[in-house]
Amino acid sequence: MATNGSSATVAQRLQKELMDLMLSPNPGLTAFPSDSNLLHWTATIEGPADTPYASLTFKLTFEFASTYPYTAPTVLFKTPIFHPNVDFSGRICLDILKEKWSAVYNVGSVLLSLQSLLGEPNNSSPLNGQAAELWDNDPEEFKRLVLARHKTPEELDAEAL
Repeated sequence: MATNGSSATVAQRLQKELMDLMLSPNPGLTAFPSDSNLLHWTATIEGPADTPYASLTFKLTFEFASTYPYTAPTVLFKTPIFHPNVDFSGRICLDILKEKWSAVYNVGSVLLSLQSLLGEPNNSSPLNGQAAELWDNDPEEFKRLVLARHKTPEELDAEAL
């Protein structure tokens, strides 16, 4: 159970991270609280150039526990994505969001890691076996399925209504 002291500490940390993201933005990455609750954020990642995800934008959510930054945020892809390390519910298999999490990581470093993962999946630990197989053996079919599954942020917003 969180005490007011730890809640304030989490809020201070998240406010600092938000300020850092605003003052030193990374190209193709955004993140901000999704409402007045600092523990729920919305983020976007633009697919890296020279990958099947180039020119695509992906929406994600971050949920922070009262124990952040000592526990990793829960990060989900909200945009449907065809990727070896993301399942169809948007859950992500990335070591820094699991057993390799450290309090030195922040929203910005998680987003950079996820953007990198788009171009360099870990096919030895896939959540989506079909995607891993196609990434290695049939890049054209992989790209076709990436494009077939993707929705723009506008399409996602329209579905939410």
